[in-house]
Amino acid sequence: MDVLRRNNVKVTGSPGSPVVMPAHGFGCDQNMWRLVAPALAEEFQVVLFDYVGSGGSDPSAWSAERYGSLDGYARDVVEVCEALDLRDVAFVGHSVSAMIGVRAAATAPERFSSLVMVGPSPCYIDDDTYRGGFSAEDIDELLESLESNYLGWSATMAPVIMANPERPELGEELTNSFCATDPAIARVFARTTFLSDSRADLKSVDVPTLVLECAQDVIAPREVGGYVHAAIPGSRLITLDATGHCPQLSAPEATTSAIRAFLRELR
Repeated sequence: MDVLRRNNVKVTGSPGSPVVMPAHGFGCDQNMWRLVAPALAEEFQVVLFDYVGSGGSDPSAWSAERYGSLDGYARDVVEVCEALDLRDVAFVGHSVSAMIGVRAAATAPERFSSLVMVGPSPCYIDDDTYRGGFSAEDIDELLESLESNYLGWSATMAPVIMANPERPELGEELTNSFCATDPAIARVFARTTFLSDSRADLKSVDVPTLVLECAQDVIAPREVGGYVHAAIPGSRLITLDATGHCPQLSAPEATTSAIRAFLRELR
């Protein structure tokens, strides 16, 4: 199968420029980067894609077996890089894609030069020494609600995740993105996302890493950003003056500025 068609890959910017690869999170697609990608394309080559099962990807390529693990999504990333013969990629992962990027970089270290994690969470469930923001019971209830009534869950949760109630159009955009996803696929991706624990993987990160957190984020509270920053040696932590879990939509200028400044320093 043609990987570029399978993952709905779109390349913008100047050929030969450093490569930036933004990746979307659960229930979303590459359109989540529409306010950031054009600015990055002014000085970088930007590679956008959809994970199989999301957006404009080829749904016939999806399987519960492959995409029941974050490794399946990491394989998508690596295979896109191989198809385009990309090297020295700056991978920009939003939400669960931050941990997918960690796995992709560990799988094919020759392909990646840096990581940018936007609202990352290596584990959503609290334990005795870690605060992920949710109890095990919270996650069980979230998944049960999602599985029993996905469209209703989407309409309720998307505005909470996006926050910014004074800008309801943002919550509506995320709701529409969630609702465009096949519920059967969304159920598998949700379990893969919210039940994953990537904390042990963080110590393997050996490329320059920027952790971008929002000042208020119900999905990835600031304790989580601090944990990720502390777990990755030499990483940089920036707290954006933004609310919600999707700063690339709610605060695109600040998000773009932080990414651009970090990558410029690495050149």
